[in-house]
Amino acid sequence: MNEKVMRMLAKPMLLLAAFIWGSSFFIMKDALDLLPVQYLLAIRFTAGAVLLGLLCWKKWARFTPDYLWRGAVIGTMLYMAYSVQTYGLTMTTPSKNAFLTAVYCVLVPFLYWAFARVKPDRYNVLAAVLCVAGVGLVSLTGDLSINPGDGLTLVCAIFYAMHIVSVAKVSPGKDIYLLTVFQFAFAGLYAWIGGALTETFPAQALARPEVLLPLAYLAVMATTVALLFQNVGQVWSDPASASVILSLESVFGVLCSVLFAGDQVNGRMLAGFALIFVAVVCSETKFAFLRAPGGPSAKA
Repeated sequence: MNEKVMRMLAKPMLLLAAFIWGSSFFIMKDALDLLPVQYLLAIRFTAGAVLLGLLCWKKWARFTPDYLWRGAVIGTMLYMAYSVQTYGLTMTTPSKNAFLTAVYCVLVPFLYWAFARVKPDRYNVLAAVLCVAGVGLVSLTGDLSINPGDGLTLVCAIFYAMHIVSVAKVSPGKDIYLLTVFQFAFAGLYAWIGGALTETFPAQALARPEVLLPLAYLAVMATTVALLFQNVGQVWSDPASASVILSLESVFGVLCSVLFAGDQVNGRMLAGFALIFVAVVCSETKFAFLRAPGGPSAKA
């Protein structure tokens, strides 16, 4: 396709990726009623690795042995993030899981500061303040405690942020699609090991359509298709617009959970969701889309 067509398709592709990921929260919640966490992740990531490996088969000519250790590093972070997030999902609602996971966007600049000595700017600090306030509204109970599911989801946000930083460290000069294949493969391997050590293989459950359909959606759409749409969409979009569109994942997560999973959302939670969303947009874009071209710089 020519450049004009790709630029026209880029934003719809990003929007669809955000919707697919947002809808996956309540679908995964339903799947967890019948499948143990580790085996669900093992099947999802193994299928994702195979599918993506087939889709980018021409890129295998670029393989070098260092893809293995690089994939193992970022696969470890991805596995930890998804494992903790999924265990958290078993103890909280899909809508809260979606928005609390989005906290990772705010954490990335501060973790990157620790590793690369790049100091966060005033927009990152503002985003952190808004995010803390939003998390408090969403998760804190009357006695100022946080339920275990919300707590695990916040921990998963730390692992997601570490994953983003680790990708930035090990991916330069490497084909991102091929590297992602190994990332998925190692995440799947860790999950198979975790399942073998801690869970019973759900052979009977895997023969049921109500299990296979969610698994297929998670493996094909939420793992492979959405990732491809994100990567292609980001290439043909400006970073500010891409970040805003992708941050809608958490919004779609709440909408799908309320519409299809019966989640109950009160005014306090909505206020918290709004603050977290604004914090993510602030951290990711520094509100560049509000400034006219040639206006004041976004840098502090």
